[in-house]
Amino acid sequence: MKKQVLSIAILFCCLTIVAQSKKELFSVNKKPVSVSEFKRVYEKNLGLVVDEDSKNIDKYLDLYINYKLKVNEAYSLGLDTVRAYKRELEGYKKQLIAPYLQDQESINKMVKEAYSRIKNEVKASHILVRLPKKATSADTLKAYNKIIEIRNRVVSGESFAKVAREMSEDPSAQFNGGNLGYFSAFKMVYPFEDNAYKTDLQGVSNPFKTRFGYHILKVTGKRESKGEFEVAHILARDRSIVGKAKIDSLYKKIKKGESFEEIAQKYSEDVGTAQLGGKLPKFGTGKMVEDFEVNVLALKKINEVSKPFKTKFGWHIVKLLKTYPINSFDKMKVTIEKKVKSSDRLRVSQKAVLDKLKKEYDISIYDKNFEIFTNKSIKELSKMQLTHDNLLSINNKKIKQKAFFDYIRYRRKEDIGLLFEGFKNEEIFNYFKEDLVNKEPEYKHTLTEYKEGLLLFELMQQKIWKKSANDSIGLQRFFNKTKGNYKQKKLEDIKGEVISDYQKKLEDDWIKDLRKNNVIRIRKRELKKLKQIYNQ
Repeated sequence: MKKQVLSIAILFCCLTIVAQSKKELFSVNKKPVSVSEFKRVYEKNLGLVVDEDSKNIDKYLDLYINYKLKVNEAYSLGLDTVRAYKRELEGYKKQLIAPYLQDQESINKMVKEAYSRIKNEVKASHILVRLPKKATSADTLKAYNKIIEIRNRVVSGESFAKVAREMSEDPSAQFNGGNLGYFSAFKMVYPFEDNAYKTDLQGVSNPFKTRFGYHILKVTGKRESKGEFEVAHILARDRSIVGKAKIDSLYKKIKKGESFEEIAQKYSEDVGTAQLGGKLPKFGTGKMVEDFEVNVLALKKINEVSKPFKTKFGWHIVKLLKTYPINSFDKMKVTIEKKVKSSDRLRVSQKAVLDKLKKEYDISIYDKNFEIFTNKSIKELSKMQLTHDNLLSINNKKIKQKAFFDYIRYRRKEDIGLLFEGFKNEEIFNYFKEDLVNKEPEYKHTLTEYKEGLLLFELMQQKIWKKSANDSIGLQRFFNKTKGNYKQKKLEDIKGEVISDYQKKLEDDWIKDLRKNNVIRIRKRELKKLKQIYNQ
């Protein structure tokens, strides 16, 4: 039901906010509606209207006036101040604003970059020095100095795996020496992936930061991606010579021509796949342990069977069932773009927007008013009156010291300089969002659609739908008066149809009251000109 009301609002809202003409067609309580606004709405909906009568200018004008009366009533009742309405509208606003916070040029570059990386895999080992979530400048410097020392040991000739086992704060380094195997785009956080792909084969990266801390990595392999695979396997879990003997005997059966699938069903110790003939879900690089993946990649022909091999899970035999090569860029573009926009890559795009805004806006920092934050503790600041002094200005908007204090109140340990930079960036984006209605007519138009659609939904709930559903006496009275319009003579047999008709009656009566209680003025000269345009 709400979607229907929102659709009605969309039908009646103007296509653009900037009027092509300021000539007034009609007004409701002195609130004017221009000729151009009505024309755009009318023309937009000509193709959507099935009923030819509804294309009549006079009839369409009546509908549009009714719409404006309802919107006016919703505002007069204060429905726009209801908490639930505000909360839902805020959710819509976030969705509407999101595309404007993205730089399409940088997104396009990242889509192409991601496709290239999907086609080409990289193998890397890493060493991690962790940072606490709310790291101070001292924490950051300590971690950075440590990763520098670690890198110096590696580039001086020490084994990367040895240093990783000794120094890395990634727990897995104790048993894998930091080796992460092969991976491609979207498998790691973007800063890690980016450094891996930009580091030469056998090269060691400079230190770089992710949300986990500081890293260095060594690239130990690069190869073209083979896409995804569908395989079946047989597993003997005993990793000793007993398991080896079992898997060898099963391999001999297969070589003699016995069915791989039947042997898997009878003898495989992977309970999840045995009854499926050993069939595993489709997978690509990084999904399986490296020993398993290497043996799958060695299979070149469909239905080819590997020799027995060992992993940490036991002994395996693998049969290649199907391969799925990488699709063309054109086929993958839409999917990749969705991944870019839903991953941490989006920050790169948002930074591009932020950089543009910093160049576009007149931004000033009141250094003297900032000094107090560098030499006072949070406790001391909380006892002071930080309300009126300006700290930051963005164009004509002034941001007070109090706003920054509220921002840092619960972030006591973090570096004040970094906090202020984050605060400033947030305020720049806030200003951009607030100013969007002035800069982007389509955004303002769409936001108006949602505002009025949500208001109309709540208004119709109160005035029509709830009343028709709960007013059993009124419904019965209406049915008694209109019984001749129905073939069935019992209300309970056609209640849904009667409720629908009752709602229409309630709405018609309500519209009559609205027209009586509001001042509607139509400019007949402009209406006549409008009819001439459409040959009416």
